Order: sequence, then C-alpha cells, then structure tokens
Amino acid sequence: MSNSNPEPNISKYFANDPPSCFDSLTVDRVTGEGSKKGSSGVPGAYLSYDYLGNNSMEQKPALNVLDSVRDLWEPPSITPGVPPSNLTMPGVSVATDLTDPVQEAVGLLIDTAEAQQRKLLTPDNVTQDERGLRELIENGCFRSAVNLTARLLTIKQQGFGHAGYPVKHSPNSLQLWFTRLALLVKLGQYEIARVEAEPFGSLSNPDVFYEFYHPDMHSDRKGSMAPFSFRLLLAELPIYLGTPRLALDRLTELLAIVNQIRSYFSRAAVPQANEASEFWSVRETRVLHSIVNCALAVKDFSLVEQLLDRLAEAASVTQKRNLLSAWGRIRLQCGDILGAEKKFADARRLKEDKDSEVPDLIDRGLLAVAQNDFQNAFDLFQKASTAAPSNTMLYNNMGVCLLYSGKLKEAIKLYESAIQRNPKPCLNESLLVNLSTLYELESNNAKDKKINLLRLVNRHRADLTVGLDVCLKLQTTI
Repeated sequence: MSNSNPEPNISKYFANDPPSCFDSLTVDRVTGEGSKKGSSGVPGAYLSYDYLGNNSMEQKPALNVLDSVRDLWEPPSITPGVPPSNLTMPGVSVATDLTDPVQEAVGLLIDTAEAQQRKLLTPDNVTQDERGLRELIENGCFRSAVNLTARLLTIKQQGFGHAGYPVKHSPNSLQLWFTRLALLVKLGQYEIARVEAEPFGSLSNPDVFYEFYHPDMHSDRKGSMAPFSFRLLLAELPIYLGTPRLALDRLTELLAIVNQIRSYFSRAAVPQANEASEFWSVRETRVLHSIVNCALAVKDFSLVEQLLDRLAEAASVTQKRNLLSAWGRIRLQCGDILGAEKKFADARRLKEDKDSEVPDLIDRGLLAVAQNDFQNAFDLFQKASTAAPSNTMLYNNMGVCLLYSGKLKEAIKLYESAIQRNPKPCLNESLLVNLSTLYELESNNAKDKKINLLRLVNRHRADLTVGLDVCLKLQTTI
C-alpha cells in the first residue's frame, strides 16, 4: 500500500473521511417539523453529514498525507497473551438477508406480477468483492449492499455465528465493517447496528492496531487500522438510539484526542508537519460539528452557540458563509427570528459575485416561513428552484407554502408535476410523506392515489431510507 493510495481499496464512499456539513433546515413536513430518523426522533437537521457521501455540500479533496499521519492513534499496551476479553470479536448478527419492503408492499397491495417487474440489483448481480459493493451503493441498493457485506465478512470468518470468536483484523475487514454499519444507519436499522457495533467498543482494543500483528503483515506500519470515520460513527451512534448525552460524552473524549494530535503536529519538527496539522484540524472540525448536533438534540443551546462561534473563527470565507447560514437556521429552530435574520445577513455579506444566489434565497424563504409570510416564501423558493431545478427540497417547501396558504389542490399538483418531470430524485422520503399527507387531507379516499405512488416507487427507487409505512402511511390503506 503506497502513500499515493493511502486508504484500503473498498469504496470511495467509505474510504475517505466524509465531509462535515449541516443539513438544510427545511419545512420537511406539513407539520413544520424536520424529518425524523430513528427511534430517538432526532430531526434530520441535526445530523451533520451522511456517511454515504450523498450530501449537497462541496467535498474538500483529501489531503495527501503520510500513512503515519492518517493512521496515528495511540494503541493500548500490547503484551503477549492478550486475554480474549481484550480482543475485538465481531460477527454478523442476522442469519437472513434484509428483504425489500417495496417489493413486499407491491405484492401485498397491488399484485405479484407488478412486484416481479421490479428491477433491483442484488448481490447475485454483481461481483463478490469491493467492486460489486461499490456498484450496489452507487445504484442506491443499500439493502443489497448490506447483504453483500454479510457475504464478504463471512469469507473473513466474521459472518453470522462468528461473534465472540478471535479473528485477525485488517484495514480491509475494518473498512467492510464500517461500510456495513454506515449502511445500517442509513437504512434506519439501528438495533442491528447497535448489536454489531458493540464488540468494537471505541476501537481501543489492541487487535485493531498494526502493532498487534507481526511487522511482516503490514510493512512495519503503526497506528490504527480502523478509519477515523469508523471511530466517529461509533461515537455518534447513540444519538440514533435515543441517548444523545452518551454520544456527547463519547464525542467529547474523541475531540480531546484529536485536539492533542493536532497540537502535536502544530509544534513538532517532523516531515509534512503543516499538512499533518491541517489534516487533523479538518478531523477536529468534523467532531465539533457532531458535538453541535448532540448539543442540539439535548437542547443545550448555550453550547451550540459556543461551538459555532469557535467553528466560524477557523473557517474559510466559503465555509463561514455556509456556517452562518446553518447557524441562522438553527436559530429559527429555536424561535429566535431576529437572531436568525442577523446570521443570514452576516452570511449574505460574505457572498462573492461568482457565488450562487440560491443559498440566500433559501435563507430568506425560511425566514418568511417563520414569519408566516407563505406567499413571499413561495416566491423565494420558486426563484431558487429556477436557478437550481435539481434541488427537490425547494419543491417540497413550495408545496408546504401552498398548503399553509390554503391552496391544497395546487400543492398536490405541484408535487405530482415534480414527480412526473423527474421521478427518481423527487420520489424522496420528505416529498412522499408530504404528498401522502395531502392526499389524506384532500379526501377520505386517498388509498388509490397512494397505491399509484407505490407503483412509481417500485419503478424508480431502489431503496427508501424511511419505512413505507412512514412515507406513504400505508398502514391506513391495508
């Protein structure tokens, strides 16, 4: 493994550190609440980044640093004869593959023939390796990708029934586990993720470090075999399980270690010290963003303000503009309209001539929503959608504005037209929830229209990351 290709060759979606960015705070549902993910009820606006790399923020290119910089993490004391209790012994926790809920619903509510027409990549349709896993992820077939990780981990003696048995780890196997757990979180399979993540703890056992193994195995490399993103995912996992304070404690511990490493490189006279310090500063920023999310979840707004101020001080002009915009949206969440307006104005002053006007239009639209000026909000979102027609969140918010303006049928027509023009991206979870709700508000006979939506999902979407019962409220139609 050379420094020009410093990460294990699993998938570009998981091999690099995902960027840290705040999701847009949108009027995601007709209730005005953020879309909820998981049993914890954490609004989507709290989640700082998507481990699958599907966020809309521009991703900063990975810094070219040495393996010794990227992998740096202090291992525990390693002595001969490590007891099994100090080893990492994971295993796949489910004996069967994840099934396709869309196909099952179509077979139940429409007919078997329609269900069989569903075109979906499965593990049998791709190569049984990292390339096949990458293909499934790129096509949005996340459940199939989870099922393929089970096969690949079984080859590595870490499949179903292997939990609790010692096993040799490698950068490749740990990347596979990170991929699997990130996919499970993406799909809302939090209980499976919890069980399978438990053996890893905080990735502090000696057998996930290069030093544990014979030098010949890893060309004298030292440090952590597990990617930093894996550590961050494990620290953040409790927020999905309804225990954000535990996540806050874990992230605070992680931040202390990252800060210590960054400080070391900022003082040390070592090769590439500046690049190393910048690299760890990026990781420090990502952890801070996650801590902001946890602070929001526990409603510690004083901590949120302190951290955002700290982040803004170290940000570039573009980053600061995005951060101030997100800060304003957070203040809107708290009901601080004047504070939000000030942050939006600060963000607007940082706009350069070449920058898109879409973020500013969205900020002003959200501010108008908070002030119950739905017509003005609609006009602003519509203008933004003209400049960014692929941004489906704008159609979603335009429909909500129409509803709150008393224009139910116009809102339904807008959603249906957006889906007809560009079905794949517009058949997203938030828009499906809104449109299903509007069908119920329009008539007691919403069943047929929801079934038609299900047909479209069957034809155009591989996986939904929110259950069909949530998206289409199908429990009311069965």
